[in-house]
Amino acid sequence: MRLLHTSDWHLGQALHNYERTYEHQRFLDWLLDTIVAEQADALLIAGDIFDTANPSASAQKQLYRFLREARERAPQLDIVVIAGNHDSPGRLEAPAPLLEAHGTSVIGNIIRNAEGVIDLERLLVPLRGKDGAIAAWCLAVPFLRPGDVPRIEAPDEGADPYLKGIGLLYEQAFALARGKCADGQAIVAMGHCHMVNGEPSNDSERRIVIGGTDALPAGIFDPAIAYAALGHLHLAQRVGQKEHLRYCGSPLPLSFAETGYKHQVVRVDLAGGKAVDVTPLMVPRSVELLRVPPQPAPLEQALAALEALDLADLPHELQPFLEVRVLLDAPEPGLRGRIEAALAGKPVRLAKIEPTRKRDPSNAETAALSLEQLAELQPDDIFRRLYLQQYGEEAHPEHLSAFAELMLAVPSEPGKP
Repeated sequence: MRLLHTSDWHLGQALHNYERTYEHQRFLDWLLDTIVAEQADALLIAGDIFDTANPSASAQKQLYRFLREARERAPQLDIVVIAGNHDSPGRLEAPAPLLEAHGTSVIGNIIRNAEGVIDLERLLVPLRGKDGAIAAWCLAVPFLRPGDVPRIEAPDEGADPYLKGIGLLYEQAFALARGKCADGQAIVAMGHCHMVNGEPSNDSERRIVIGGTDALPAGIFDPAIAYAALGHLHLAQRVGQKEHLRYCGSPLPLSFAETGYKHQVVRVDLAGGKAVDVTPLMVPRSVELLRVPPQPAPLEQALAALEALDLADLPHELQPFLEVRVLLDAPEPGLRGRIEAALAGKPVRLAKIEPTRKRDPSNAETAALSLEQLAELQPDDIFRRLYLQQYGEEAHPEHLSAFAELMLAVPSEPGKP
């Protein structure tokens, strides 16, 4: 059978106040055509479908319209969706009874019974080939919070109970799937997590830091698993140099740090219980992201580079987004005005001005940050800075662990990630 693996759509995302509905729709239209052209049997969407826990009505309509059209154009297609750390598990699962009738399985929550035992059965989704027979079993594991994993009563000394719990959950789910497998059927895993040595995009990915551990080892996946479809990291990459353990990456650049990424979905062919072919399918980029100059440069050089821009005259929705990178010795009150003047009449959308100031490396922690830099700080960055400022030393792992669990326990405000 043939699978397509995608993740990290981040529907509803805005790039520095520019909404991106057009770009997402172009990707979804391409994906529909690809499903048909590749004669896919299943589509695996590995989390972060939405950019926030409370997505807009238009973002939700975009998802459900896609699912309906996928069913219409490929009636045999099985679709499996798991929640990512940006998604609200409950909101994502709410329409599940309706979606199941149209071939879509949505796993957002880890459910326990009255005795506290995890319902592993609901994490196993059968995937059917073109003949209608089960060809594979999918371990659909959503983003796991500390309360989601099996409790480790007596963890090894120095072991992280959260990491151990994740490993145990995958082990239990795999054992259940193996018991259901007939000859020739494959086991495929899905997960939304940060794996060891995974290369992140810090400008657009919310870091997952639990118990002082921010990455999981590839060993949590049993060697008999045919393919692991991962989400969370936006750069397409293999895990541990293994062809069958992969992040497919996001389908479009979600920050200017991702302008050089090759965005893709991954086609996976299964036969005899194994992945016999794993092939990236490149996603066309409908709107370009430009960084001018490529490296921060003094203001006059930056302005000259902007004035030299020669861009095609495109409709507004196709005009590239622009980040201007300026190296300053001192504050420049008229910076935006001078940049806008240099861009006058050019078919480009100014999304971000990134001023970089020369700093004293010995005073890096107390140096003033620009508004753009403040906006890019993660909550744990702020915690670390405040702790260092207050106590004159780095925060201890147990403090970081407690702060991370607190952040995951606090529900997001409407409209906030």
